[in-house]
This record gives sequence, C-alpha cells and structure tokens, in this order.
Amino acid sequence: MVVCGLACWRCRWLLPLLLGLAIIMGIIALAGRGWLESESEPYVQQASLWESCRRGQQDLNWNCESLMDYGWGRAAAATYLVGFVILVICFALAVIAFSIEILRFNFVRGIGGLLFVVAAFQIIGLVIYPVKFTEEIPLTGDNMFSWAYGFGWASTVVVIGCAFFFCCLPNWEDEVLGNIKPTYYYSSPERAPYLN
Repeated sequence: MVVCGLACWRCRWLLPLLLGLAIIMGIIALAGRGWLESESEPYVQQASLWESCRRGQQDLNWNCESLMDYGWGRAAAATYLVGFVILVICFALAVIAFSIEILRFNFVRGIGGLLFVVAAFQIIGLVIYPVKFTEEIPLTGDNMFSWAYGFGWASTVVVIGCAFFFCCLPNWEDEVLGNIKPTYYYSSPERAPYLN
C-alpha cells in the first residue's frame, strides 16, 4: 500500500529555514573580505563590499581605501543592503505566517512577491560591483571574485527559489493543511491474477 499526498504539516518550516540560510549567506557576504582577491602569489589585492585593499609584494601591511567614496560603491552596497533588510523582514513574516494555525495563503504569496524584490535588489548590487570595480580600481596581477562574492550569489539563488515556492504554495493549500484525504493505490486480486 502506497500513500500519496503532500500533507506534511511539519514540512511548512522548510521555507522559513531556507530563508534563514539565505540570511546567513547574506551576512557572510556583507561581512566577508573575499569579494575580490589575488588569484595566486603574491597576494597583493583584496576587497570587500566596503573597501579595497592592496599591498606591495614585500609589504606585510594592507593599504585600504573605502569604496564608499565612489558613487557605484555606495550604490552596490545600498542595493545589496536594502535587499538584505527586506529579506530579514520576509523571514520574520514567514515565521509569523507559518506559526498561526490557519495559514493566510494570500499573505504567503505576498511574501513571495517581496522575495522577488529582494532578488532584484541583490542582483543589481552583485552586478554593479564587479563591472564598476574592474573599470575604476586599478588591479594588480591576476585577480578573482572570491568566496564572499559567491555567498552573495548563493543567497540570491536561494531567495529566487523561495520566491517561486512562496508564490506557488497557495495552489497546494489543502495538501499542506492536510485537508485532503490521502489516495491509496492497491491492486485487487481480480486485476492481478499473478499475485495468487
């Protein structure tokens, strides 16, 4: 006997959990110093969302300049930060929406719409940064966009996935709430004589 159906009341916490994961990745991206790094030795270039640092080949101290002195630096930081703040708000709304006994599925769809806005803001910030950085900051040696920048994109991809799920979730309201009886598939002896 096989039971089919999505009636998984505990599974409703997966989406807020994924949003929490996106928040953690966003924090790593905002705080990380690995948006751009030298690809190989000598490691002379390092940058975060907030500043760019370089040093001489024999120098041990980093000389840093703020990217907030550039208009594009402020724009990239502001758009990514605005997206992150809206993401935190969506996380709080999702926890509230899934905590109440009777889910407000139109409310859930609104969270999905807000998550698309988050993704748009984050993508804008993640595209402005490398384009303008490589145009206006002199780079030394071979450089790569590194781990913290990758966490920014990972956060954005998770947000886009959650946005689709939040928007589509009301279509399966009865299954999520457990209002639909499961369908049992079995074979009767008349239809399957080989089982005798």
